This record gives sequence, structure tokens and C-alpha cells, in this order.
Amino acid sequence: MRQSGGTLALAAAALLAGCAMPDSRAPADAAGAETACRELPQRATLAATTLNTRYVPAGMRNAGNQPAGLPLGGHCVVTGRIDARTGVDGKPYATGFELSLPDGWNGRLLYLGGGGNDGTLRDTSMSSSISLATPSPLGQGFAVVSTDAGHQGSSAEFGLDPRARVDHAFDAHHKTALAARALVQQRYGRVPDHAYFSGCSGGGRQGMMFAQRYPELFDGITAGAPAMRVASGATVAAMWNSQRLLEIAPKDASGAPILSRAFSPADLDVVAKGVLQACDAADGVVDGMVQAFPQCRFDPAVLQCPPGQAQGCLSAPQVSALKSIFAGPKNSAGRALYAGQPWDPGIVGPNWRMWVLGSSTTPQPDSRYVFLMVDALKHEFFTPPDPSFDWRRFDVDRDPARMMWFSALYDTYEDTRLAAFRARGGKMLFVHGVSDPIFSALELREYYDALAANHGGVDRAQGFARAFFVPGMNHCSGGPATDQFDSIQAMVDWVEKGQAPERIVARALPSNAWFPNRTRPLCPYPAMARYRGTGSIEDAASFECVRP
Repeated sequence: MRQSGGTLALAAAALLAGCAMPDSRAPADAAGAETACRELPQRATLAATTLNTRYVPAGMRNAGNQPAGLPLGGHCVVTGRIDARTGVDGKPYATGFELSLPDGWNGRLLYLGGGGNDGTLRDTSMSSSISLATPSPLGQGFAVVSTDAGHQGSSAEFGLDPRARVDHAFDAHHKTALAARALVQQRYGRVPDHAYFSGCSGGGRQGMMFAQRYPELFDGITAGAPAMRVASGATVAAMWNSQRLLEIAPKDASGAPILSRAFSPADLDVVAKGVLQACDAADGVVDGMVQAFPQCRFDPAVLQCPPGQAQGCLSAPQVSALKSIFAGPKNSAGRALYAGQPWDPGIVGPNWRMWVLGSSTTPQPDSRYVFLMVDALKHEFFTPPDPSFDWRRFDVDRDPARMMWFSALYDTYEDTRLAAFRARGGKMLFVHGVSDPIFSALELREYYDALAANHGGVDRAQGFARAFFVPGMNHCSGGPATDQFDSIQAMVDWVEKGQAPERIVARALPSNAWFPNRTRPLCPYPAMARYRGTGSIEDAASFECVRP
């Protein structure tokens, strides 16, 4: 793959081979550390790259930037731009990155994955979006890097530039990873002892991309809710779902449908209660959660209003729409175009509504299906781009073919071996909310089943790759779920101590509207949490991980 300049390529080769480079270990005193930070741009030898630095002394961070306002040690924040250029659309492009280098480095490098259409730099003082309970990795001594993936701004209009598409798919991430390793080497005088990746959604896709394209760069990768088929499957499902909902949505005075009103909060609560009635007790206790989601069988037809009843039930069109959405999109020949959705009470989560229905009270929808995914569809996923495309006219027989070229470049679903990554000793954690409204938990289940089959069964596959499903959790977080957990520490223990995660304890926040402070074990699939028969149902210790 293309690298960012000859000097960077040589530096990267030296790093990966463990060759010595100039010793710039962090000085013990803050003044020396600040000086080293200020001088880093002059010492670094990265081709086609501009660097700026600022030194942040030890002390408190704003609570909004650092969970619970925990103190951070002194650190150097490096911002860089690689391969600045003008695109064919006349707009400026570059691969931007932010790298924080702590004075008290612990020998580890962490790459924070992005999300959405990218275009912004993640705050490297924060943790990953799929490890919300992790104290700041920077505060623990990790060097932490993030990237904007080769363009600036959250709009997908960068897709009008062909090279920006390639950067977004993989090349900007490769450049950033190599630059981060080179700068760590320059700052501390040695390569990282261990390198980790953690991200969710688009960030989860990026983690899978690294394992497939650049398996030598990371020792441990956590891929949350990976967008592994966003360009060829999940976006098709988003268009399908939106069309089905628009067909049943109430209309305004002019006759235009209002998408957000296709299901009211009370309607979704009816669905959640129906799912719980059918599936809650299968894990040994009635607790408002469905742990054994693969065994959950539910037919929304039982919720249809009988004659004369209009409250606490669903209309026939609503039942039909739910069946269509949860079965997944199909073309006119009946061929499935994407995985369906598992039934889960997390449908009541605000994150689910935000993605699927939105909150607009006008005929102009504001769901993320529409304003985020349609943007990517028109400008990046279609080849050639089609900026004037009307999502309401998406054709399941014709339009998916327009997405296949970019899918081959961008999606990460087809490689169900990860052979090179496994061969070099890499470890992979998948984490997925069961009630994720955009990337189906069933898709990850299908992927992991194929991965296990290609490695001689689940027991062998779990030697390097494990999947954890979070009941009730929406996209990356939220919902009636225990969505706070430290997947980064679980990965560090696996890579550095050989302790494969047999369970990851997860907690609901005190502010969780359903289960404040509840804890549950997240179990490596196919195991699921089951109540032991005694003990508080609010305590993870009362549950064990059991295979079906």
C-alpha cells in the first residue's frame, strides 16, 4: 500500500524492525519535558508532514474533557497534517492527526478509532467510544492518537474527490499509524512495547481494516459495532427501514408524512414489553433484560390492537412495518440484502429513536438514517457519486449495484480468517449492542460464526478473537443496558498477561433510567449470562457465563 513519503517509509521500516533511532526519552522534570515538546517538530523527520505542538502541564482537566475531572499528568499534544493537497473538487485535503505523548509513558500506544463520516479529531485525553468506563488512557500513560481520516468536516462531500475516498477507507489510517509510531520513537527513543486500537461504529470498521490490511501494526484491536458492511448492507437497510416507516407515518395538514411519528414512545414501550414477555425469563430471571438473544422468538402480531382497542397495542400497519424492518431488506426476488435485527427491549432507548425515527415534528426527517447515512450514500458509497439522489426513491433492485465498487474498497466483512493477524499473535475483541439500530448484532454473530468455522471451531477461534454482546445496548452505548465497561484493560491483560477475557463486568450509570448501578457480566459468545439462582439480580456476581 502507498506510504506517505520515502522518509516516513524508511522510518516505519526501522520501527517495525526494532532498529535504533535517536534517543529522546522524556526528561524527568516538567521544564525539560516542555522543551522536548516544543522542539519535537524540528527533530522529527516525517516527509510531507507539518507538525505543531503544545505542552499541557500536569493538573486538572475540565470535567467535560476528562471523566470525573480526573487529573492528567504533563503531556505533549502534537497535531499534524500529512500530504496536504488540493482535490479535484478544488477543496483542500490532508490527513490530520492528534497525538498526545505523556511525560510518564507506560510503553503503550493507543489508536482511537473515529466514526460517522469522520472529519474531526478525537480528543486524545478521552477514552474509546467502546470503552466508556476506562479511565483516561492518556492519564494512565498511554501515548494516544486519533485522525480525521483524510478530510476536514463531518459532511461526506469529500467523496467527490477519488483520493479522499481511498484515504477515508484505509490510507489515512495507515499514514497516521506510521506517523504516530515514528513520533513515539523520536520522543522516547524506542518503539512502543505494545500497540492497541479501540473504536466503535466506523471506528470498529477501522479496527477490522487494520487487522486485514496492516496486521503488523497492532497487538490488540477492539472493534465495537463494526461498520463492516456499511457501504453495501447497513445503508441499504437504513433506506429500506425509512421507506417502510414513511409508508405508515401520520401525515400533516398538507398530506406529507412525518417520519418520527410512525411510532410514538408509548408504541415502542409496547414492543419492548412484548419482547420481555416472550424472552426475558430464558436467562433464569425476569430482570428487564434479554441475555439469551439468539434464542429469543417473538412475533409482533401478538401486539396488534383487537377491534375497539386503540391504546397499549399496535396498528396493523405498525406490525407489518416492524416485521419488515426486523426481517431485513430484500430485493424483489426475495434475496436478503442485509441481516435482520434481533428482538430486544433496547428499542425504547433514545439512541434507537435518534437513528431510526428522529424527533422532527415536520415532514423534514432528522433521523440519523436520513441526515447521516444518506449523505454518505450520495457522495461516497455510490460510484459515481450522485449528490442529487432522493433516498425516498431508493430501489432495492437497482441501487445496491451502484454501491459494490466502493464496498470492495471500504467494507470489511468478507475476510473471515484474519490469518495474518492471528499468525503474528494479534488479539481481537468484538463488542456489539444487541439493540444496535444500524449495524445488526446478527451480522456480527454471522461473521464470528464464519470466523470460528475457518479456525476449527469456537474454542480455537477464541484463542485470538472473542465477541461480546451487550443486551439492551443501542449503537455503541445507551439504552436499558449495562453499557459502561473497560474493554481496553481487558485487551491489555490478554495481550500482556495472556489472560483471555472470560467475562467483562459492565455497569449501568447511576443516571440510567432503567437499571441504575446494575452490573452484569459480558460473556464471550456463544456463552450468555445466566442467573445462578441466588443473590441480587443487580449484581454481576449473581450471574455466570454459560454456553447454550
